Amino acid sequence: MESNSTPCMSTRPSRGWLLGGGTDMAQRPPSDEAWSRLAELERENAKLRKINQVLIDRVERSMDFQGNAYSLFQTAIVLENQVRDRTEELGSALRELGKINRDLHFTKEEAETARVRLTVAIESISEGFVLCDANDRLVMCNGKYREFWPGLTDMIKPGVPFTALLRRAQSLGLFDTVEGSGEEALQQRLQYHERPEGLLVVKLTDGRWLQINEQRTEDGGSVAIYTDITALKLSEQRQRERELAVKNTLLQAIFHNISQGILVVDEERRIVAWNDRFLEILKLPSSELAAGKSIRDFIHVKAVRCLFIYFGFGSDPNHFDSFCMEETGDDGRVVEIRLSPMPGGGIVSTYTDITERKRSEWALRDSEHRIRVITDALPALIAYVDAEQCFRFTNKPYEDWFGRPRSEINGQPMSKVLGRKLYEARQSHVELALSGRNTTFEIDLSTTDQKFRYALATYVPHFGPDGTVLGFFALIQDITERKEAARQLQEAKEGLELRVAERTRELTTLNLQLKQEVEERRQAEEALHAAKAEAEQANMSKTKFLAAASHDLLQPLNAARVFAAALGESRMAERNRDLVANVTLALNSVDELLSALLDISKFDAGAHTPDIVDFRLDGILKSLVDEHVPQAKVRQLGLHWVSSSAVVRTDPVLITRILRNFLSNAMRYTHSGRILLGCRRRPDGVEVQVWDTGIGIPPDKLTAVFEEFHRLDAGSRENDRGMGLGLAIVERISRRLGHQVVVRSQLGKGSLFGIVLPYGNPQRVSLQAAGFELPPTVDRVADTSVIVIENDPGELAGMKALLQSWRCEVQIAKHKEGALQQLRAAGKPPQVVVADYQLDDGATGLEAFHSIQALFALPIPGIIITADRTDEVHAAIRRAGCHLLNKPLKPARLRSLLAHLTAHD
Repeated sequence: MESNSTPCMSTRPSRGWLLGGGTDMAQRPPSDEAWSRLAELERENAKLRKINQVLIDRVERSMDFQGNAYSLFQTAIVLENQVRDRTEELGSALRELGKINRDLHFTKEEAETARVRLTVAIESISEGFVLCDANDRLVMCNGKYREFWPGLTDMIKPGVPFTALLRRAQSLGLFDTVEGSGEEALQQRLQYHERPEGLLVVKLTDGRWLQINEQRTEDGGSVAIYTDITALKLSEQRQRERELAVKNTLLQAIFHNISQGILVVDEERRIVAWNDRFLEILKLPSSELAAGKSIRDFIHVKAVRCLFIYFGFGSDPNHFDSFCMEETGDDGRVVEIRLSPMPGGGIVSTYTDITERKRSEWALRDSEHRIRVITDALPALIAYVDAEQCFRFTNKPYEDWFGRPRSEINGQPMSKVLGRKLYEARQSHVELALSGRNTTFEIDLSTTDQKFRYALATYVPHFGPDGTVLGFFALIQDITERKEAARQLQEAKEGLELRVAERTRELTTLNLQLKQEVEERRQAEEALHAAKAEAEQANMSKTKFLAAASHDLLQPLNAARVFAAALGESRMAERNRDLVANVTLALNSVDELLSALLDISKFDAGAHTPDIVDFRLDGILKSLVDEHVPQAKVRQLGLHWVSSSAVVRTDPVLITRILRNFLSNAMRYTHSGRILLGCRRRPDGVEVQVWDTGIGIPPDKLTAVFEEFHRLDAGSRENDRGMGLGLAIVERISRRLGHQVVVRSQLGKGSLFGIVLPYGNPQRVSLQAAGFELPPTVDRVADTSVIVIENDPGELAGMKALLQSWRCEVQIAKHKEGALQQLRAAGKPPQVVVADYQLDDGATGLEAFHSIQALFALPIPGIIITADRTDEVHAAIRRAGCHLLNKPLKPARLRSLLAHLTAHD
């Protein structure tokens, strides 16, 4: 039986049909993915053919058995539709395959075009370009990179190790070796290549400078850009030369405008230079001086004759210490003369007119002497006790009554001087006076061996400007005779009533005598009050003088230090740098001497109020050791310390100063061995000790070392002898605080200096006194915008030169109005405000600082510089939130503070 079904059509296209889809597909064979998809469709088509064949067979067999031709026809139609659908799907897949091949071809063309354009772009840039793979081999570079390395063109090609290129350049001498060997320059370049951070600047032997910016790629390779910055370097060099010329001009201006007279003499005793102030102070006509003239011609001038007196004419001017003396002229003027050696020979002598300062000192001493004479002449015991119940002043009758010198009374607590019994008898009255109320009471001394048995004591409180009680004045009068008279009168009244009439006249006479005595004592009290008022006025005048002297003395010194620091920042010849270093060293010595003298005056005048707090000693000890470790290493000394958990109650700043003096003296007088800083607990407090293995102190000098300007004759280095004021300050501080100083020494073996501090309460430990280290700062102040407000022209110019040498953006003004005008014109706030506290016409730097903050409504950091070291000024600066720097200014401290204030900008 013949089949009426339609023949099955094959769904697998022929190879010729696939290649006939167009020229693009003929040129690009299908990808593996397309062939995989095609094979899958062919397998499905073959499966459908098998199903179709099976169904046809089944229909034929069914027709044979059942004769249902119509059902067979329907089945064939369904199969034909399924075959048609599968064929259309196969055609769609083939069309998609052709589209994918065309997109792949276009992508390859675009990638090739991008590669060519990248190559052209790299060749067109003005900087050198080099790319290395993860194995550090050269991948590509441009022509500019080849120009930088003459002699390496044959070697610069892909695949060459980058390290080999650098070593070939070093062997050809392409790296500049002025500041080091060629191997050092090579190693520096290799280190930067391994860990590229920031920019690297390299100088070549042909005079060119290259700036290298190298980065690591994601696949571990590296890419670098080489920029020729030779023109920029030459411009910077010319700028530095111009700045040096300006600074030299400023130095000349300082030399001729400084308030001191200056005379410079070379090693042959010939005059080199002088300023107008020298002629003015010595009253010499300018016609007498000439460069190259010998100072032998001026031996008739008293102020110049010291050169011959001290050194001896013809001696070697290169081997002598700095020298200072005072010379009083025929007209009564006092001139301070300082002689200092110059590097390479010669002498620099400075002449300062200190007549007014001397007159003030003489007037102050005369005022103190008059107060002492008046109080010593009064027939009463007079004393002054501070708020800590320590004696600060006693007159001669008071000292005679105790039978002890004033050195054993003043500075000691009342409980220690009076003894337990006498102190307890008047303790309640002491507390009453310290609370601000006058009190008068009688004292029964019948159980003591004093010269009188009964005394009348009056305690008068001493109020400070803010109303606080600073202490009290004690006036003690002998009333033994009056008490005896009263007692005898009572006995006569009780036992001799029969003789009243007979003794009436005597009692009347005695009563008149008593009234006269009372009147005399009243007059004495009035004289005492007048003397006290005069003493208070003298003390206030002395305090004001100290503040004025601090400002007037330290103002020119501060300007000189600022100019010297600015000059030291510039590039100059080694001989000139040594000159600047010696000028800075001399200014530091003047600063140290003036500060010490002013501190001694403040302690003697009682103008310093200690800040007593509870704190741990460990923070102070560690800070002092860290401060002196570099000095100990230079001197090859062992510096050891033992930590302590003790809590003490005293002024941490003053105690730190005492221990710093102890350590400095130990360094100065110890040639070899070690120094030990530690603590020892005692029943009455903690003894902080400094041991050394130095030269020791003779037994007869243990007390003398605490006197002003007293120095040991031998032991210290020639260039490291102190001024003899450190231990004098220690003695005054310890006496002011009421602490005991301990000294033990054995000649040739070493010394011990210590101080006994009272125990404190651990529950009240002051966090502010736990340590004194500044937070770490970034020592980079370049491009910092600073405005300086200073009324003194010399200091203003010095500050501007110093800050510009640090590459700061500086604006200067002499007063608040000028600063505000400049800032309004600039239209932006400064990063830091630096202002002198004392300006013209009673204005202050704090007022200018507040006005600048109000102008921009921003919290701008402020630095206040002042020579006024009173507690009131320091408290006002702290309340304003400003940082305080004392004059003379230490440039390193200013730079560190600027870096700290701008570290987070």
